[in-house]
Amino acid sequence: MQKKNIKKINGIYKRKEGQRLEGDYIVKAIAADGQIRAFAATTKHTIEYARKLHNTSPVATAALGRLLTVAAMMGSMMKAESDLLTLQIQCDGLIGGLLVTADASANVKGYVFNPDVMLPPNEKGKLAVGTALGQGVLRVMKDMGLKEPYVGTTNLVSGEIAEDLTYYFATSEQVPSSVALGVLMNRENTVRQAGGFIIQLLPFAKEEVINRLEEKISNITSITELLDSGLTPEEILQEILGEFGLEQTETVPTKFWCGCERKRVERALISTGKQELNQMIAEGKTIEVNCQFCNKVYSFTIPQLEELIKQSDTVSKSVDTV
Repeated sequence: MQKKNIKKINGIYKRKEGQRLEGDYIVKAIAADGQIRAFAATTKHTIEYARKLHNTSPVATAALGRLLTVAAMMGSMMKAESDLLTLQIQCDGLIGGLLVTADASANVKGYVFNPDVMLPPNEKGKLAVGTALGQGVLRVMKDMGLKEPYVGTTNLVSGEIAEDLTYYFATSEQVPSSVALGVLMNRENTVRQAGGFIIQLLPFAKEEVINRLEEKISNITSITELLDSGLTPEEILQEILGEFGLEQTETVPTKFWCGCERKRVERALISTGKQELNQMIAEGKTIEVNCQFCNKVYSFTIPQLEELIKQSDTVSKSVDTV
């Protein structure tokens, strides 16, 4: 995000008159005197980066883009910097499944099991994400530093991801929500627009507010049309919630970011055990470990694997003396 014409005041990025925020970001807001909370995001650059990284087909890009977008917004809901969100879809469709993670700073990463899946458009002429996923389950895991992570599991209701998350919020978190997600592709299969919103009713919301909001959302066009018409996340929230006394509370940049590093891979190899490492050495070849999130390849030669065994012995001895 470029900040040349932007300054941060009380957690909100302010821009000079006529200036637009650069890059991808999420806007947080409340409305109706705190009875409604809302999030809206533009994620075009993030999804295009993921598309290039994983060389995804159009329908795989749309599916991954929707899940990355909602993960970014859900990640920004978390409180502590160390909190981690994981969204996993296991399904019987040709896409095979998806896995996405996000942190509290709205950094996201993810991949699809079958990035090459190709399908004809659905009956509406749109990318057939629901068909690509088929039937399956959505699993939401929140690691918030407790003894056990929170895990919520729901069946896919349509495979379109936005509807599946709407159902998850209602059934697992008991929070009435409206989730909209979209990825619009160019003819050359690059990402033209991507983004979404989450609008949630809080427990003390009045019936009159609920009814007005439901009517308003039912008349809103698709999120990709809103983005493609040039609306920013701020303007999208204003379009939906302006009449409810919208108050923007924070703006958070979001991006595709993978924190993998060689040290972590070394620890993972050591954790496989001495027997497994010796088997790798016996094969007499340099091994390669691929990060599925960012496709970075880590190579380990025979001498480097032998060094890992020495490190494993050192760790074992230190544990024995405790």
